[in-house]
Amino acid sequence: MDILSAYGLILVILAASVGLLMAWGIGANDVANAMGTSVGAKALTIKQAILVAMVFEFAGAYLAGGEVTSTIRKGIIDSSYFVDSPELLVFGMISALTAAGIWLVIASYRGWPVSTTHSIVGGIVGFAVVGVGMEVVVWGKVGGIVMSWIVTPALAGFLAYAVYMSADKFILSAKDPLKNARRYVPLYMALAGFVLSLVTIKKGLKHVGLDIPDAQGYLLAVAIAVVVAVIGKFMINKVLAESSEHSDVLADENQFSPIEKVFAVLMIITACCMAFAHGSNDVANAIGPLAAVVSVVSNDGEIVKKAALDWWILPLGAFGIVAGLALFGKRVMHTIGHGITKLTPSKGFAAELAAASTVVIASGTGLPISTTQTLVGAVIGVGLARGVAAVNMKTSRTIVISWVVTLPAGAILSVLFFYLLQMIFVV
Repeated sequence: MDILSAYGLILVILAASVGLLMAWGIGANDVANAMGTSVGAKALTIKQAILVAMVFEFAGAYLAGGEVTSTIRKGIIDSSYFVDSPELLVFGMISALTAAGIWLVIASYRGWPVSTTHSIVGGIVGFAVVGVGMEVVVWGKVGGIVMSWIVTPALAGFLAYAVYMSADKFILSAKDPLKNARRYVPLYMALAGFVLSLVTIKKGLKHVGLDIPDAQGYLLAVAIAVVVAVIGKFMINKVLAESSEHSDVLADENQFSPIEKVFAVLMIITACCMAFAHGSNDVANAIGPLAAVVSVVSNDGEIVKKAALDWWILPLGAFGIVAGLALFGKRVMHTIGHGITKLTPSKGFAAELAAASTVVIASGTGLPISTTQTLVGAVIGVGLARGVAAVNMKTSRTIVISWVVTLPAGAILSVLFFYLLQMIFVV
């Protein structure tokens, strides 16, 4: 308790600094994953992708990021074990943030798309085991999170495969692709609009004082989806009409060009959806441990069950995510956009929509998932739609190895920083 009284402000500043580093790492790695599909499919340039991420990642993190924060902060370890020594919880959360942040910087520099959730969970488990003991970790909760790392990539891959195969059947491989595009693409736009509006209504608005009942929320999301479909139909007719004017007769190979332009427009919508969903889910990896530190210090060492986030914590996390993508996101973006499989706008749309839907579903349950694994699963899913040979297995293996290494790396680094903080502050 004396340590918190004497060094409380220093510890909060230190936690905020490494929390910003962690958010920066999330932006450099995870957000680059989310935007990599759009850049790889040439639907967005890198500058445009950064602009989209700046707006929608910030909105998702700031408006809807509070839901998952409680899980990453309190669900992994039993905080009651730290009641008599709250400074150990503070040291541990700072250590976990430092370890995860540094690992993400290393991984991003190497172009490895790793899991920020793996990093922070490994860091928290690592300090908890050495600081108190094995019993402090809620292994059932950790097991559930580990299961989500398996289930969500598989779910995203299945959804991406299904979305792309449906587009291929009804549009790309149809006898009259242009005619079918006018008929079916508005439905895909409606689905993307529904996903984006639903997460905004159900997660975002209640954090700004508007808690819409479930039934009304779904009806409003459906209404927005219908509006998006109508607007989309007008845009598609315009794009396809302009394309038809330039060529009286289109060969089958070239006939896909105007349709892919339509899917490129769709990718912009799904990129926004993915960015918002990612911001709402993964900001917890940075601000959850930070919020725990601020809560313990501000309550004079008391570990309360539920504490409101200080006003500056969410904006700090949101800013860090955007800065990380803008300054250091190109390497991982290249890996995810070009290294796994060759992406076209139609494939990229299927992957992004599937990944966004999966993240939204998981985020609504309060379970922190790996956005990296979700999106990689979706990209592999659309690659498999064209056969196993369409997937770069060497790159995929490297990505999987980086996933395996991440959790123990976070744990080991966290233990080292935990001991270092004890040496500095405990006299």
